[in-house]
Amino acid sequence: MRSLFWRILASFWLAIALVAGLSILLMHILNQDTWILSRHPGLNSLAEEWTQTYESQGEEAAQAILEQRKQRYHIDVQVLNEGGDPLVRGTFPRRAAAFEARQNNDDRKLPWRRLTVEYTSPKSGETYLLIYRIPHPELDAWHRESLLRPLSALGIALVVLTLFSLLVTLSITRPLSRLRGAVHDLGQTTYQQNSLAKLAGRRDEFGVLAKDFNLMGARLQSLIGSQRQLLRDVSHELRSPLARLRIALALAERAGPEERERLWPRLTRECDRLEALISEILTLARVDSDQASAEEVDLETLLDTLQKDANLGCPEQPVQFDAEPALNFRGWPTMIERAVDNLLRNAQRFNPAGQPIELRAQRVGERIEISVRDHGPGVEPAHLAQLGEPFYRAPGQTAPGHGLGLAIARRAAERHGGSLVLANHPEGGFIAKLDLPLEPGALV
Repeated sequence: MRSLFWRILASFWLAIALVAGLSILLMHILNQDTWILSRHPGLNSLAEEWTQTYESQGEEAAQAILEQRKQRYHIDVQVLNEGGDPLVRGTFPRRAAAFEARQNNDDRKLPWRRLTVEYTSPKSGETYLLIYRIPHPELDAWHRESLLRPLSALGIALVVLTLFSLLVTLSITRPLSRLRGAVHDLGQTTYQQNSLAKLAGRRDEFGVLAKDFNLMGARLQSLIGSQRQLLRDVSHELRSPLARLRIALALAERAGPEERERLWPRLTRECDRLEALISEILTLARVDSDQASAEEVDLETLLDTLQKDANLGCPEQPVQFDAEPALNFRGWPTMIERAVDNLLRNAQRFNPAGQPIELRAQRVGERIEISVRDHGPGVEPAHLAQLGEPFYRAPGQTAPGHGLGLAIARRAAERHGGSLVLANHPEGGFIAKLDLPLEPGALV
């Protein structure tokens, strides 16, 4: 597997080396004469110095400068005026000039490199043509020496840039390595929320990603914990009716015909309870796993149907329905129907006979609120926070049920991006409110 670290580091380093190498190569190949004239210590200031000396001190002093340059740098110089006539003797021997003429000025056949430069005096305005002839051994030696400093500087620059590339690469790959470790821990269910705390403190994209990952990890751990707790609760709740069935079957095996006739209703009742419990567990699971697309919900029609069904099933506890007109929103109507139906059934368990159950729906800002109120005894404030958890029943509760109705309603509300609010009504009784957005929010 190719490491992202080495690929990024190699990309930085090769790009820097390529740019630097091409710069030096182009500078030498495309502009070589100018490079020699501007960098060679025997040429870079000779034209200006000679012109000043010639105009201020005369021919002898100017010739002396050329002699000194020849002695020190082995460079022959001729100086011509605008008419092409020599101004001083120069240092180029006549025999060398004759040899150069026979070779037709072809530098490839000559033992020296010929360079020319024109210089205009700022004082007199005269233009001088200076002809330099540098022996190839001298020029090659200067090339080696002149390139040593740029190459040394280039080497230092490459070392510094390599270290910089290393730091940049590490700043990218280290956070990725930490995130990879966190993903691995999350997959092994050993994720610790503080494992990315340092990375989450960064003020860049990795910090934002680490914060989002922490939230996701915390939520996944919470869901995994809830699922495990649900499985434990399901196994516990199923164990009781199964134990009662096993006892009843054992008694039926030993009993006579008359005793068996009395035991059959008990067996049927336990089977019905078991079937109802399994049905509620499956309903809760469907709320979490339903992946259908949201659609337009006609809330008034849906609640009106639920009111009629509730009145038909329990006529001694009439449901009073009050809703604002045109309460439509996008969501999952089946989930809303299950949630409100469970809230109505929960209210019927505790509402005294002859007292109405109030079902209301209204729009509050950009949200819709559905409330179900009964006139029962309510719930102790200490137990309100736990209501809605699967299989939780408040202490002292004697009404039939398995503690899944409110859990189904809460999960349906969270599926829409809303919430279930449970409280005691100020005027007595208990009220449950479904607070839903007009558009379904993110899955919870």
